[in-house]
Amino acid sequence: MTKTVLAIPGDGIGQEVIPAAVRVLQALLPSVRVNWAQAGWETFVETGRALPSEVLAQARAADAVLFGATASPSGRVEGYTSPILEFRQRFRLCANLRPVRTWPAIRALHNEIDLLIVRENCEGLYIREEQREGEIAWATRRVTQKGSRRVAEVAFQQAAHRARARGRVSKVTIIHKANVLNVTDGLFREVALEVARAYPHIATEERLVDAAAMLLVQSPQQFDVLLAPNLYGDILSDEAAGLAGGLGLAPSANIGEGTPVFEPVHGAAPDIAGQGIANPMAAMLSVALMLETWGYPALAQRLQDALAQVLLTGRVTPDLGGAATTEEFTQHVLQRL
Repeated sequence: MTKTVLAIPGDGIGQEVIPAAVRVLQALLPSVRVNWAQAGWETFVETGRALPSEVLAQARAADAVLFGATASPSGRVEGYTSPILEFRQRFRLCANLRPVRTWPAIRALHNEIDLLIVRENCEGLYIREEQREGEIAWATRRVTQKGSRRVAEVAFQQAAHRARARGRVSKVTIIHKANVLNVTDGLFREVALEVARAYPHIATEERLVDAAAMLLVQSPQQFDVLLAPNLYGDILSDEAAGLAGGLGLAPSANIGEGTPVFEPVHGAAPDIAGQGIANPMAAMLSVALMLETWGYPALAQRLQDALAQVLLTGRVTPDLGGAATTEEFTQHVLQRL
């Protein structure tokens, strides 16, 4: 069956890296149908909607969305909502997969990192229910049994898949701060441990989030799958990516009830946008995640192998210490495919 992808470049370097990733996808899966749409801050400025209703309808009809980056404002702008947050809420994409690994010839703070952070995507503080009265501001943090169970199931399923692929026992580390937030984090921990009992072949441990952050810096090799509430997962995944070479190598997948959305973790990078030097590797690795989700693991591996081969040549973009342009890097990958 022909797969359909809605490609949304977004803002900044998204306009450069998403077309590059689409070319790689089409080289690997020539039958794929790609539709294009625009969403993001610039779209909001032009139309008054960051995610127009017609784009949302296109996304619902697609098999996947490949999303670039959004130049979201730091302050509140009336009527503006980040498209990726809206996708997560409307499509109930409540599990965010963020794999982190080291790559050949890439300078990293640690070697042999190979871990997956499974982040709850729809609850916690990111429900954005905030209030302010004068000098006091506060936010609601919502954690539910259903949401916690949903993401915990994904984490243990991913751990089981990694165990089969790697031929070894996998481990899930439950991240929380239940010693202080014993009601909200306590509920998340309780549900995760309950789910763990249905996976006796998966090793399970728990870590307080601050201790986990320290251990990630000291010895990230001890981790396999980390299961975390929304905010903790967001922070820890960026930390882990930094240890392995930076956000230019960091892909992600948003999965759940509706159309899955795949996106590089990095932002719009306005400082280099339009210069043709953006690193498309995270976007290409997001394509690899897409292919795995569709049941094409061999194609995903071909892409990862091609990327590794290019890295070994040193023909990489400036963020990785090279002098290649986005186009040159893409051509090198396509040649190896």
